[in-house]
Amino acid sequence: MRMLALSLTVAAALGAQPNRSSNGPILAYVGTYSSPQGPEGSRGNGQGIYVFQIDPSNGNLSPREVIANPANPSCLALDASATHLYSSNETATFEGEPSGSVSAYAIDRATGHLRLLNTVSSHGAGATYLSVHPSGKFVLVANYAGGTIAVLPIRPDGSLGAASDVKKDEGAVSGTRAASGPPGSFALSGHERPHAHMILADPSGRFVLAADLGLDRIFVWQFDTGKGLLTANQPASVSLPAGDGPRHFAFHPNGRWLYSIQEESSTLVKFDYDAAGGRLTPRQTISSLPEGFRGTDYTSEVMVAANGKFLYAANRLHDTIAVFTIGRSGELAYVAEEWTRGDYPRSFNIDPTGNYLYACNQRGDAITTFRIDPRTGRLFFTGQYTPVGTPSSIVFLDLR
Repeated sequence: MRMLALSLTVAAALGAQPNRSSNGPILAYVGTYSSPQGPEGSRGNGQGIYVFQIDPSNGNLSPREVIANPANPSCLALDASATHLYSSNETATFEGEPSGSVSAYAIDRATGHLRLLNTVSSHGAGATYLSVHPSGKFVLVANYAGGTIAVLPIRPDGSLGAASDVKKDEGAVSGTRAASGPPGSFALSGHERPHAHMILADPSGRFVLAADLGLDRIFVWQFDTGKGLLTANQPASVSLPAGDGPRHFAFHPNGRWLYSIQEESSTLVKFDYDAAGGRLTPRQTISSLPEGFRGTDYTSEVMVAANGKFLYAANRLHDTIAVFTIGRSGELAYVAEEWTRGDYPRSFNIDPTGNYLYACNQRGDAITTFRIDPRTGRLFFTGQYTPVGTPSSIVFLDLR
């Protein structure tokens, strides 16, 4: 299974303060599958990157424009200054080579319009995830089909240069069926070879972490911010149970805990994170599904609320967002689930006000909006469906 979805923008996740215009709007950028070769063999119904304006009073999305991109701009990321946006274009080939690509856009802060600067190779097929390094000097990209990760330097004008480093995930495939899956599950995907699914620097920027679904590992790399080079940490990775398929992960705002979501097993693993050495120690495993669930589910996205009190996890086929509280030691406790009112939620994100969660229902061709209860973290559907063809990810630009 491939992805998407983005987590919090780097600016929000790391506490960066972008330049803001007075009395400006909050904008949402939505990445989609837009080519005939969409995800899991299906056709993409999107047209590129959609731009919406958010009404803070009710969370409603109003369409502004569509930036055409026929190459599956499935994952989006903003830089910390919120002046540039980057998209991973999830294709099998780019300029005749077996690779996806990454596009750089300049943002017109008066209108939110995107101007394409350039597009470069992602150095592996199926560019499924990207993030901006905290230094603001590099874009990090994970290539699902290629099983590679790459570091792309950001030029002074925001465009992208040739890769400063490319690594191919190495290791033995550990299993084809999830060791920790729910009873009756037939979830199976991507365990025949390496499949890089996510890449993100830790809050300090000294280490870069990358999840590989096929190898059931999270790799940890030391990062040279001067040269843009990756060096294997010691240890070089942490293993998840055979066949579980780590997909995405999220840091807690305190930087001491990391939560990994496994696609095939529908589990969440809480790790203690040693920021000095870049080491992960597993402490808890909990299902993303309600007690007693039987059958098949594929998880997609995981996110920690900015206040650090709640964690959210998306379940596909079950089509829910699960809500968890986070305890004093970082342990998770299941609270509730909310139906996404759509089909196959590939990702979700929380807006800058912290009041609304937006679910990208890939097979439902719609984004659904939920109000967040600040006391309990629970979600309540606002009634708004926003039509978008095969939506994959959503990020926010706060111009207030």
